[in-house]
Amino acid sequence: MTTAHENIKKWLVKIRREFHMHPEVLFQEVRTTERIKSILGELGVECYGFEDMTGVVGIIRGTQPGKTIGLRADIDALPIQELNDVAYKSQNEARMHACGHDAHATIMLGVAKHLMDSGLSGRLKGNVKLIFQPAEEGGGGAKKMIERGILENPFVDRVVAGHVGPDMEVGTVGIYRSQSHASADRFRLTIRGSGGHGGRPHQTIDPIVAGSHFVTALQSVVARNIDPLDGAVITVGKFSAGDAENVIPEHAELAGTIRALTGSVKETLWQRIREISAGMEKTFGVTSELEVIEGYPACRNDEEVSQFLYEVSCEILGSDNVHHIPPTTGAEDFAYFSLERPSAIIRLGCGNPSKGIVHPLHSPYFDMDEAVLAVGVRIFTEAIRRFLGA
Repeated sequence: MTTAHENIKKWLVKIRREFHMHPEVLFQEVRTTERIKSILGELGVECYGFEDMTGVVGIIRGTQPGKTIGLRADIDALPIQELNDVAYKSQNEARMHACGHDAHATIMLGVAKHLMDSGLSGRLKGNVKLIFQPAEEGGGGAKKMIERGILENPFVDRVVAGHVGPDMEVGTVGIYRSQSHASADRFRLTIRGSGGHGGRPHQTIDPIVAGSHFVTALQSVVARNIDPLDGAVITVGKFSAGDAENVIPEHAELAGTIRALTGSVKETLWQRIREISAGMEKTFGVTSELEVIEGYPACRNDEEVSQFLYEVSCEILGSDNVHHIPPTTGAEDFAYFSLERPSAIIRLGCGNPSKGIVHPLHSPYFDMDEAVLAVGVRIFTEAIRRFLGA
């Protein structure tokens, strides 16, 4: 390993740990945004931000005309209290980079550093647009950046991204052939009955009993209304009612998430939820209010771009370390890029059981083998070189 390679690996670890120590949640990534701008400026990369929100766009313009490739990195953290005992532990209360966005930002900064330091930027036949996106964790930052024109001037021909995965060992890559993530919607259900004494339930209309039957009935939807080969999830994550053990309350509140890999499955899920809610009213004499909150659409990779990243990854890591993986029922707002341009997101293995790095994304114990940073830089740098013919 050359001194230059060792130096950039140390630089990557330093930057990632700095981001990790100062996590900021959706649309509050002020320090992170300014730090990214600062690093890009030090590297000599043109960049700009936004007056009304966080996030940064960097542009490396080739010396010859050609296409433009976009590299997306999300930069927000989660409202989680970190429980790891490490030197780079989060210094912000109830804030943690538990989904690896600190690594994503670092990798794309590493790509910029390599392009500029190696002189490769001067041989590009086209442009590189570095998209440091806020608010992936529920805020739809990708959509908001697209609305602000970041895929134009210069026109972006394709967009690529990576997401770390602790369920895969570091040095391996997962490629989604086409479908990568599910859509993710939410619902809130308020059930209104008639409260009263817990010892005289016949004088009441109990919203808890009605809500309990609603939850039980939902379990049949995926099991009996959806093809077993199709992906679908209905989860009730909240059920709140009452304040005392001997009082039947006036109302109950439920909330949950709905996930589907296709639009037709999503429509079936919502249809059945509405039907079960209506049936519950007739059966138990309650009234209900069902609120549907649209979330991220399903994310589908462009098959040509996926194959392109598969070939690049095989060249860098060897074909034995690159695998095609099935879609996940997790959601990803990279979906908004995939609706606008040929795009693909890949999985970068960051787990290492020998070091105890096994905890899942969104865990307060999540961490990564930082060797993934250099792997990501190599893959995306080679993707740029191939796409722009440098």
